[in-house]
Amino acid sequence: MPLVRIDLRRGKSAAYKGAICDGVYRAMTETFTVPKDDRFLVVNEHEADNFVHAESYLGIKYSDDLVLIQITANDTRTTGQKQAFFARIAELLAESPGLRKEDVWINLVEVKKENWSFGNGIAQYV
Repeated sequence: MPLVRIDLRRGKSAAYKGAICDGVYRAMTETFTVPKDDRFLVVNEHEADNFVHAESYLGIKYSDDLVLIQITANDTRTTGQKQAFFARIAELLAESPGLRKEDVWINLVEVKKENWSFGNGIAQYV
């Protein structure tokens, strides 16, 4: 059920972007109880002048490799699950494609289960 939007600067290879998608999806299945085949990710690339971010925030210094990850999911997880999820994404993306953990920026948007339709105009979770 999660919908993942990934934003980064233009110029990375298909393999690099694929590794980000694979890492986020793996973290979802390992720590967020997302079932197999529940894989919906969108990658958006931006020119440098359309990808504006602080050089640092909350003591974290960002590079030009910053990746913004926004995940919309049901409001059913505990704070502990969310913390484990964020940490696992950062860990996996550090492994492949080699992102610095500081450059893995995550925003979780939680919604009610009835706010989804996976096709056919049906609210499958109602």
